[in-house]
Amino acid sequence: MISFSGVAVEKNGVGILRDIDLRITERRVGVIGRNGSGKSTFARLFNGIETPSRGKVEFEGAGTLKELRRHVGFVFQNPDNQIVYPLVSEDLEFGLKNLKLPKDEARRRIDEVLERFGLTHLRDRLTHQLSGGEKQMIALAGVLVMQPRMIVFDEPTTLLDLWNKRMLMKALNELEQSIVVVSHDLDLLQHFDRVLHFENGAIAGDGPPAQVIPLYIEKSQC
Repeated sequence: MISFSGVAVEKNGVGILRDIDLRITERRVGVIGRNGSGKSTFARLFNGIETPSRGKVEFEGAGTLKELRRHVGFVFQNPDNQIVYPLVSEDLEFGLKNLKLPKDEARRRIDEVLERFGLTHLRDRLTHQLSGGEKQMIALAGVLVMQPRMIVFDEPTTLLDLWNKRMLMKALNELEQSIVVVSHDLDLLQHFDRVLHFENGAIAGDGPPAQVIPLYIEKSQC
């Protein structure tokens, strides 16, 4: 569905990513690695938040950066970086305005997503009054109303307590979209289809969780 061909990212003459060649077709892919390994930069390539210094990122059916962002949604680690408007309903409408949908269709999409995750009671709440878990779910809802084909999550459980982490994990498991999750939470990724291990800006491991995660743990203990 999405491919990386000879991708490298450099900033101010410093290499962040190098020699990334892979194709992702699995529905559940995890990305792990130590801080500074390049995994978050890699995640931001999926929908054009970051662009390659060299190489290509190609998504099936997307010929432009605008189309790429239409097909691939991104959920930030801190939902405060994603939530823009003071009311939940206004924030969920924000992205839909760019699609120029009829008002009835926009409202239907918002109602459907809120009901699906039991968030209807938050529709008219002030976003700054939401709990951390509620903000993360509203950030996810804001991506889902756009109906992307793939969603990338950057450390989605870092700011959550145990209850909200479990709620988010349940939501991730129920998504029909393909998802890519960058996380230090290895338990979250145990049942994924594939895990990519980044080290020093390159892929050091690629395979099923049962194969990649133990080797990552072993290296981290050295």
